[in-house]
Amino acid sequence: MKIKKDSNTINRRDFLKIGALSTGGILIGFNLFTACSPDVKVPVDISKLDFNNFNAYIKIADNGMVTIFSPNPEIGQGVKTAMPMIIAEELEVAWENVYVQQAALDTKNFKRQVAGGSQSVRKGWDVLRQTGATTRQMLINAAAVRWGVSPDICTANNGIVTNAKGETLGYGELVKEAALLEVPTDIKLKDPKDFKIIGTDVINVDVTKIVTGKPLFGLDYKASGMCYASALRPPAFGQILESFDASKAKEVSGVLHVVQFGNKIAVVAKNTWAAMQGKKALIAKWKDPETIQSSDHINTELDKLLDSEDLKIYREDGKVSKAFVEADKVIEKVFETPFLPHNCMEPMNFYANVTPEKIHLVGPVQTPQLLAKRVTDLLKRKPKDCLVEMTRMGGGFGRRLASDFGLEAAEISSKLKLPIKLIYSREDDMTAGFYKPAAKYKISAAIKDNKIIGYKLKEAVVNSSMFKLVSNYLPAGCVPNLKVETGVYNSSISTMAWRAPYTNFLAFAEESFMDDLANEVGKDPITFRLELLDILKNNPDKSVPYSADRMQGVIKLAVEKSNWGKTQEGVFQGVASYYSHNTHVAEIADIVLEEGLPVVKRVTVAVDCGIVVNPTGAINQIEGSVIDGIGHAMYGNQEMDKAGLPNASNYHKYQLIRMKQTPKVDTYFVKSNIAPTGLGEPALPPAGGAVANAIKAATGQRLLKQPFVKYLEEIKQVG
Repeated sequence: MKIKKDSNTINRRDFLKIGALSTGGILIGFNLFTACSPDVKVPVDISKLDFNNFNAYIKIADNGMVTIFSPNPEIGQGVKTAMPMIIAEELEVAWENVYVQQAALDTKNFKRQVAGGSQSVRKGWDVLRQTGATTRQMLINAAAVRWGVSPDICTANNGIVTNAKGETLGYGELVKEAALLEVPTDIKLKDPKDFKIIGTDVINVDVTKIVTGKPLFGLDYKASGMCYASALRPPAFGQILESFDASKAKEVSGVLHVVQFGNKIAVVAKNTWAAMQGKKALIAKWKDPETIQSSDHINTELDKLLDSEDLKIYREDGKVSKAFVEADKVIEKVFETPFLPHNCMEPMNFYANVTPEKIHLVGPVQTPQLLAKRVTDLLKRKPKDCLVEMTRMGGGFGRRLASDFGLEAAEISSKLKLPIKLIYSREDDMTAGFYKPAAKYKISAAIKDNKIIGYKLKEAVVNSSMFKLVSNYLPAGCVPNLKVETGVYNSSISTMAWRAPYTNFLAFAEESFMDDLANEVGKDPITFRLELLDILKNNPDKSVPYSADRMQGVIKLAVEKSNWGKTQEGVFQGVASYYSHNTHVAEIADIVLEEGLPVVKRVTVAVDCGIVVNPTGAINQIEGSVIDGIGHAMYGNQEMDKAGLPNASNYHKYQLIRMKQTPKVDTYFVKSNIAPTGLGEPALPPAGGAVANAIKAATGQRLLKQPFVKYLEEIKQVG
C-alpha cells in the first residue's frame, strides 16, 4: 500500500529499524510503549513510574506521563520550565502530563548548553519547536499508516491522534511504528495564535522541591566516600605562594590531607567544618606582586586611559572632530563604577571523582562544556572520559561561567585519587573570586542649533571590553558624527562577566547623560528620546541592532502605565530606556524624599522581548533584574586597600539591597508574535539610570559615580 507523498511524506515499506533519527541537529529516536488515553492523570509519586527513553529530549512512562529533558543549566532564570514548555507545545501534550528533568552535558545531542547572555530560550526557540513538531508529525504519520489514510486528515491533541472519522490512537500505541518511518523534512510549526502552553502562566517546575528543601543545588549533592575540600588562596590578587606550614592544619580533627595545587593549598577532610578549620590553621607566606592593585592605583590607570588619544576605535561615523569644533556648546561628563563581586547566595562548590576509567563532575556551572574541556585538557584525558552533571544553581550572575571551581575540584581529586566536594566560604568567593570590572566612561556631546551633531564615548575598563558589541547601540544611528573607543588596563584582579555585562553600568552613564542633553536643549526627556529615535526611523542604518519603532513603543508604554508627569506632589520621576540582549526596555522610577534622602517607591517597566513563553517566569526575571540593578547602583562596592586586599569579605561590609528597600515593580509586555529575545538581563541596565534621573529631578544633583549611597549625604546637604 502506498500513500500519496506530500510535505509530510511517509512510505509504508519494510519499516527499517531506526534507533535514532536526526533532523536539524536534533535526535528524534523513539522507544515508547503503551497508549496515552484522554483520562490519564498525573501520578503523585513520579519515582514509581517506569520511564523509557526515546530520545535526548523526551521519555514516556507506560501510563502516558511524558518526561522532557531541559538541556540548559538552570540558574534561576526559569529555563528548566520554559524550554520544556516549548517542546510540549509543539509535541501536543498536556502540561499536567509533563515531568521535567535536568539533562547532563551532551555535546552530541544538544546545542549550546550554556546559561549566559540571556540567550537560552532565544537560541533554543527554533530547535525546541522543531523537536516537538517533528515528533508530533511522526506519531501522526504512524497513525495514518495504521488507518490507511493520509496524515493530512489526522490531528494531534493532548497526546492523542484523531482522524476524520473520530477514531483515536494514543501516542504510546504509535511509538514503535513511528520509529520505523522516515523523518519528515517539512514540518509545520504551530501558528502562535494556536498556542495552548506558550504564553500561559506555568509555575516553576522545581518550586515544591525548593520550598520543602529537597536536594536540588550543588551544595546538596553527596556521593559515597566523598571527602570535603577547602582551599586557601592568595589574600591579595597577584600574590605568589612562597611556602606554607601545614602542621597545625593536620592537627585539626577530621583533616585527612593537605596538598598544594597551583598557587593554592587545599585542605581535605571528613566534613566541611574540619576542612575550613584546617584551612584557617594553615600558615602561608606570600610574595607581593611588583605593582599592588589597590583601588587608588586602578583609578589612576583608568584616568590615564580616558586622557589618552591612542585608544581602540570600535565605531566612527561622519566627521566627529569637525562637529565638535563647529559646536555652539560641548557637554562632557565622566561616570565611574567600582568592582562588584557576584554575590551568589549559594557559594561556589563542585564535586569531582577522577578515576582511571572516568571523570565524574557534578555541580552548579553555567558552562558545562567549557568545564569538561578545561578538565580533560588539564588531566590529559579524552572528552569521552568526562561526565558532567548539572545541578540547579543558587545564583550565578556570570560568576559560574568561569568554571574554575570545577577545575579545582577535579585537580584535587586527581592528585589525591579521592572523590572530592570542594566548597568555597563566602569570604573565599568575595575576596578571591571574580568581579565585575571597574570602569569609567567619558561621554561628550556637541550641540549646534539646539541639535546633537556629535557624540563621543570613551571607555576605560579593567581587563576586557565588550565595546565591539555595544558600540552599535543607541545613540548610534541617531547622531551623524559619532565615535566609540576603548582603553583596557590589564590587572591581576580577576574579572568576569557580571549580569548584563558592561551594559549594566553603561546604561546608567548614557541614560543619565541623555537626560542632561534633553535639559541642555530644553526638552522633556521623553520627547527628546522619541525625537532622537525619529532620526533613525527617517534614515535607517542596518549596522544598528536595535529597532527605533520597538524602542519608541516601550517608551510610550512606560509613559502610559506610569502616569508620567501626572504623579502626586512629592513624587519625582526618572526615565531610562535601553536595548541589550536583543530586547528593548524602558523604565520609569518614582522616588520620594524622606528626611532629605531619596527612596525608590515604584518602577514601571515596559518590555519588548517578542513572544513571552512563561509570563510568570518572565515577570520574576524583570522584577529581579530591576531590584538587582537598583540595589547595586545604590549600594554595591568592592574596593582594594593600599595593600591590594579587598575591603568586603562578607555581607557585614558589602551591602545588598534589603527587602524593605525594594520598590514595587509593575511590568508590562508588548504583545508580539516575534521569536523570543533575551529576558534574564535586559531590565537591569536601565534601572540605575532611571533612579539617577529621578534623583536629579528631586534634588537637582547629577550622580556620576556608583554606589549612590556614598554620595547621598552630600546631596542631602546640598538640598
